[in-house]
Amino acid sequence: MINIIIDGKSVEIEEGATILMAANKAGVDIPTLCFNEELTPAGACRLCVVETIKNNDPVLLTACDNQVSDGMMVNTKSPKAIEARRLAVEVLLAQSPTSKKLQKIAQRLGLEKPRLTLPSQECILCRQCVRACQEVVGAGAISFVSCGLGREVEPKVIFDSERCIACGSCAYICPTDAVQLSDEGGRRTISTPSGKMEFGLKACSSCGAYFAPEKQLAYMAQHSGLPIEKFDLCLDCRS
Repeated sequence: MINIIIDGKSVEIEEGATILMAANKAGVDIPTLCFNEELTPAGACRLCVVETIKNNDPVLLTACDNQVSDGMMVNTKSPKAIEARRLAVEVLLAQSPTSKKLQKIAQRLGLEKPRLTLPSQECILCRQCVRACQEVVGAGAISFVSCGLGREVEPKVIFDSERCIACGSCAYICPTDAVQLSDEGGRRTISTPSGKMEFGLKACSSCGAYFAPEKQLAYMAQHSGLPIEKFDLCLDCRS
């Protein structure tokens, strides 16, 4: 166990914990957007920025993906940290002004509307869909493309329709509705930043109702080792 000071509170926490974990343990609230406790932290949105003291110099760090060190001093409410968060949410809100989640965070930080004008893009590159597809679903159908500084290609999220199993996890986890899902007439349509994808839905062999994507059921059968016939019935008809 190690000890740190966060907003004047002494916190004892296990080595390897993140600043965000320590803040949660101390009851200190830090805003987050791209963080999900079930996924590997990415620090992509920068809304969880805090100020730390290192070698007597203040340093801004993202709390979700930076680990604590013994004796670390953290200030979550310093002017520099607050201003960094405000700037981050201004940029994100300027890109995706209709996002309810971003509007709520902006209101919490005292921002009525962004001072910036940027081209509208619902995808804010938080990469939650990428991590969920890779780490939870295991399909690896979504990738983040970035070529670094001096890149000719802008960073973007790419969806692979061949690997996608149409489970809809990406639409569920997206904070700005950049990914949307709809089911109609035996077809599932997933609208993504890189285009629309369509998939067939499975009809229940008993009642005839469409209940799940065919590719998702095939994926489940393959990974469970069960025959595909085990997935012929909807939940209502199985009970």
